[in-house]
Amino acid sequence: MTQLRTAYRCLFFLFLACGLLLSAGSRAADAPPKRELRGVWIATVENIDWPSSRSLTPEQQRREYRRMLDDHQKSGVNAVFVQVRPASDAFYQSTLEPWSKWLTGTQGKAPTPLWDPLPFLIEEAHQRGMEFHAWFNPYRATMDTVTRRLAANHPYRRHPEWFIRYSGKLLYNPGLPEVRQYINEVILDVVRRYDIDGVHFDDYFYPYPEAGQVIHDEQAYARFNPDNLPVADWRRQNVNNLIRDLHTSIRQAKRWVKFGISPFGVWRNQTSDPNGSATKAFQGYDGLYADALEWTRQGWVDYVLPQLYWSTGFRVAQYPVLVEWWARNANGRHVYIGHGAYRMLESTRSDTVWRNPRELPRQVRFNRTFPAEVNGSVFFSSKSLMANALHTTDSLREHEFRYPALPPVMPWLDAVPPLPAQQLSVSTQLNVNTLSWQPGPAAPDGDEASYYVLYRFTPDQTPSPDDPRNLLAIVRPQAGRKLQFQDTTARFGHAYAYYLTAFDRLHNESRPISVRTTGRPAEVVVAQQAPPVPAPQPVEPAPQPATPPVATTPRPPAPRPTPTVTTPTKIKVKTKPKRRGFLERIFGRR
Repeated sequence: MTQLRTAYRCLFFLFLACGLLLSAGSRAADAPPKRELRGVWIATVENIDWPSSRSLTPEQQRREYRRMLDDHQKSGVNAVFVQVRPASDAFYQSTLEPWSKWLTGTQGKAPTPLWDPLPFLIEEAHQRGMEFHAWFNPYRATMDTVTRRLAANHPYRRHPEWFIRYSGKLLYNPGLPEVRQYINEVILDVVRRYDIDGVHFDDYFYPYPEAGQVIHDEQAYARFNPDNLPVADWRRQNVNNLIRDLHTSIRQAKRWVKFGISPFGVWRNQTSDPNGSATKAFQGYDGLYADALEWTRQGWVDYVLPQLYWSTGFRVAQYPVLVEWWARNANGRHVYIGHGAYRMLESTRSDTVWRNPRELPRQVRFNRTFPAEVNGSVFFSSKSLMANALHTTDSLREHEFRYPALPPVMPWLDAVPPLPAQQLSVSTQLNVNTLSWQPGPAAPDGDEASYYVLYRFTPDQTPSPDDPRNLLAIVRPQAGRKLQFQDTTARFGHAYAYYLTAFDRLHNESRPISVRTTGRPAEVVVAQQAPPVPAPQPVEPAPQPATPPVATTPRPPAPRPTPTVTTPTKIKVKTKPKRRGFLERIFGRR
């Protein structure tokens, strides 16, 4: 009987241990993603999002933009895609193109008082931990054909031969080499002069086809087609040449600036191409001459952001079908999904699923079933997300985006992490724990820390910087200010472990340095810095050959990589000498 009771006892503890392991595994599986791009488009054309009116003063424009970013910050947004060149005009000071009429009311008219909005737009985003992607429309020149309204320095005034008229608009002719060179020059001007994080294009290349309209590029086709390509292939080659050359130019100017494109959501249907998606919709490859699959194959873009503005129930272009297709054809580049948040404000009968408040959160959760291929979500547009239609934005804030996320890394641009911070210390007082540190030296690739992330753990937790639920703060260095953070949510008398990591411009994370408090009042804890470990230099991968993809069956979602626990530096604890009374140590001298 004794042996039997012992056997039962062993089985009981075995089952208990298995249950605890399963519970821990479930908690790990339920952890929200630490790396996920969460973006929003801010459209300036026709004053869609910002500024809301052409008549706003510069100060009113600044206040409106700050309020907008504050609202998006509450929603967990960590990237903004701001339209800085909507129609061959500028939301920044330019010697190449005129001031935008959607900024000042009249094209070519400078702001009064004079200011350059772009540095302000970038800095306000960076202060809130957001990437700033400068959004350009490469080929749209006007929204009408009334040329007398164009500013004196509009490119049409100097080179009318560069443009074609189509459906009531002036468009740059992509078939002209000098046009592609000029567009490259305009974008490189911004890349060199402003602290942007990315260059972004939307889906406007050749125009969307309209009944009775013809693209009159016959002369360019006759002059600049040495390979005697059919007109459709020639137009696609023109777009590809722009993407290829711009990719090279950006790399040479600033290696950390990303380049991405938001193509139409359907590349090709399976009925047109066996490598296409199981859809029956308009095709970007054929209708816009935009071969997004070729851009990722060749490595000419760092991300694609397909506009999947359809619901899970839209038969001709179902959301899940297209997400799976883009995930399968990522070709080693990031895929962010463009969501049609504006659809919830429509009364359309063609896609009534958008009337369901669960639709948008459901799409975000579905993206996460492809953790290795689908790297985030971007919403069109800013005012639609702020409108909180059907309380969807509330749902994102409370559930899907409840915890912060950091942008994913791009190892083909930079795989060298920064070196850790130095001299981390924490000083505990009654209502606040104050953490201070010093920047570490430059990494082997020359990069210094762009920002720092602070994690906090309780004694019953195993410290690891892999779960964003423990992310306490993102701190960016500011000129003239100490590297410091005040933890006002720490409970007095409770012990904590703090982990601090450094991040470079492309979001590579350093080894952590840590300190632990004991819960005793008025103590100072100092981290003992370990010697840095040199990181290997990144190697620029060779471009992938332009071979057609092999048709494959949809595969199950890729498993999330197993989190790795990095070893923090050792710590030592110093307590203040007991030279003053207890109350004086807590409250300080008056």
